[in-house]
Amino acid sequence: MGIKKIIDKVKEEVKVLKGEEAKDKVYQNEQDYPDVASAQAAFEESKKKLFNVNLWSNLEGINSTFELHDDRGRKTTAVIPEMGYFVKITLPASNVTNWVNISSIRIEDNLAEFMVHPSEKPNPPTNKEEVTEHFFTKEASSTFRVELQGTRLIGSEIGKNEYINNQGEESGDRSVLNTLIAEGGWAGFQGLQWDKLTSYLVHQEEAKAE
Repeated sequence: MGIKKIIDKVKEEVKVLKGEEAKDKVYQNEQDYPDVASAQAAFEESKKKLFNVNLWSNLEGINSTFELHDDRGRKTTAVIPEMGYFVKITLPASNVTNWVNISSIRIEDNLAEFMVHPSEKPNPPTNKEEVTEHFFTKEASSTFRVELQGTRLIGSEIGKNEYINNQGEESGDRSVLNTLIAEGGWAGFQGLQWDKLTSYLVHQEEAKAE
């Protein structure tokens, strides 16, 4: 890498740390099946895994805790979420909670996905200023998707507009913490977490066991 590219990269990272620049990231795993029938059956199972968010907490190894909450902030065991539902995410070895809100759900013949955005904690006290309880700002989004292309099953996590939530009123008193999480703990763990999840969505562990 030339010196100009190195300098440009440093400038970019400084802007990211200041919350002035965003990052887009895509994590993906896929699995091939011998015929259309088996691929379609696997896709149907993938949809169940995708939408049953509470089960994401059971992935082996170092893993975040995922809790689905309804649109009033009550924890729910629903196996299919609805628009307006929330997901509470707690990173491993941490008591810092991060909340996202489900803004869209899409189900087609060969595709299923839902999108979330960072949000405030559901039903905060009326006398408390609304603060986005997440290390990214509300502009960020994550799309969790399973897709069938012929006999190939693809699981994806698509992150867009990942601005660090460390500027202005939206960050509250979490600006320093959010920076440390986004560029520290989460930056190092993000690839592992979403690789593990997308592998789970396309049944790679089951395929190894066959």
